[in-house]
Amino acid sequence: MKMVNETRKILGDPDLSLTATCVRVPVFRAHSESVNIEFTKPFPVKEAYEILEAAPGVEILEDLEKNRFPMPQDVTGRDPISVGRIRRDISNPNALELWLCGDQIRKGAALNAVQIAELLLPKNHE
Repeated sequence: MKMVNETRKILGDPDLSLTATCVRVPVFRAHSESVNIEFTKPFPVKEAYEILEAAPGVEILEDLEKNRFPMPQDVTGRDPISVGRIRRDISNPNALELWLCGDQIRKGAALNAVQIAELLLPKNHE
């Protein structure tokens, strides 16, 4: 429920419909998530790639030929979130699925707060 409540709080929508299942896996210091996003109409997979490729702090890590996707070892000690396996949900034409990994110490609540503050505070050009 922590993920559900945190997401609703961050997005400012207490009625946002979502669900999450958390699994504890013994890894050094990274979180991994399988994410399913439902839209009001079909969302092009190509556009999702374009948006994520342009997003600061996000990197696409995917090699279909080698069956290579983000793993905790790829993000340990790094700020960027690695994303892969971006695809249409075969059970819902209005949904996309993706897999992501991020270093929970480098990219977590504290760094997020600093990065948001940097965006909101005016630059000091003295």
